[in-house]
Amino acid sequence: MIDFAVNGTLMRGLELNANLLKVGATFVREDITAPIYRLWSIGDRHPAMFRVKENGRAIALEIWSISPAALGEILLSEPAGLSIGKILLSDGQEVLGVLGEPFLCEGQKEITEYGGWRAYIKHSNV
Repeated sequence: MIDFAVNGTLMRGLELNANLLKVGATFVREDITAPIYRLWSIGDRHPAMFRVKENGRAIALEIWSISPAALGEILLSEPAGLSIGKILLSDGQEVLGVLGEPFLCEGQKEITEYGGWRAYIKHSNV
């Protein structure tokens, strides 16, 4: 099994969480990234997070346990511009997780200041 970090609609109780549940993934814990990421709202449908050299922030996410085969299935169901990469957590651990490609964020609303997708949707009533 692989630790897998999600920072948007795959999180518990959100729109695409059923995608994780149907492939047998299990929730492990809530966590945060190292303060080296920025976050955007992509059309208020889902977030995109990517690593930056400066002015980053810790972003809230969830860690799930998932099989390698299921990870591939999840990646195929993600929107274009989202991919799987290594995410650095606040404790220095690296895990695989969902990252956005920088082109996806062009012209979109940056929401880094909220510290995570849940906080953003709660604040903005998305």
